[in-house]
Amino acid sequence: MDTEFPLPFVPSHSPPENPGEDPLLFCFWRRELLVTPDGIMPTVSEIDQHGVEAVRTQYLGQLGERPCYSAELEADFKAPEGFVTRDLRMLFGSLDEVTHALAGRAVQIVEWDRTHQHCGACGQATELSTTDRSRSCPECQIPMYPRLAPAMIVAVERGDEILLGRSGNFPPGIFSILAGFVEPGESAEEAVIREVYEETRIVVENVRYFGSQAWPFPNSLMLGFTAEYKSGSVDTRYDAEMESADFFHVDDLPNTFPGNISISQWLLNDFIERKQGKSGS
Repeated sequence: MDTEFPLPFVPSHSPPENPGEDPLLFCFWRRELLVTPDGIMPTVSEIDQHGVEAVRTQYLGQLGERPCYSAELEADFKAPEGFVTRDLRMLFGSLDEVTHALAGRAVQIVEWDRTHQHCGACGQATELSTTDRSRSCPECQIPMYPRLAPAMIVAVERGDEILLGRSGNFPPGIFSILAGFVEPGESAEEAVIREVYEETRIVVENVRYFGSQAWPFPNSLMLGFTAEYKSGSVDTRYDAEMESADFFHVDDLPNTFPGNISISQWLLNDFIERKQGKSGS
């Protein structure tokens, strides 16, 4: 006997014959989602009433009883009255967690489909697979899957202190835990050790997995870890992107990104809860 799928969204590349009356449609102009001015997803009927046309559409899967689709809008698209386009970072809070995560999936599928219409080896038009989420070249037989870039993010602890840094593209005065992309040929744990050393000249040990988060900015899978300080003194001179970094005591943290929507905030909040809980026991 089949059991119910254990997650709220069931991914699929095969659309149903009948999408029903209330499908969920994520329309993207570039990487911006079509929403109402208050950040709400319009219905398909509202989109149709305004004559919005898609260059291409993609079936994503099913959320409960609702089929879900993504759509690529024209390059010169102008939002009609009553609609705006917004980067997904601006829609935390106006979209619920599940819908926002689906929008992150949708924008990556749209971008993959848009940028893989032709083979990178011979230039021929690619064809959409009927067996999985891929496109392929009929001549070269090269399958092309949606891009996914694994990245590590780590809370480095030294007793009741945590290593935080600030990049030049952060808002003024904001610090965060360290992160970086996994390189070909290395494990995520090796990437943690390498990135922390490259950015701060700190050596870490006891790297432990914490959790993960899909992060569509642009196509990342964030792999979260905790690690312990082993040796070294903070030195950011060897990393052009790192403006400053230091160890901060749990009771004297600098300004960090507000909220609890990203794995960097989950890691930081976990550190605070554990250390302050220990000191209060």
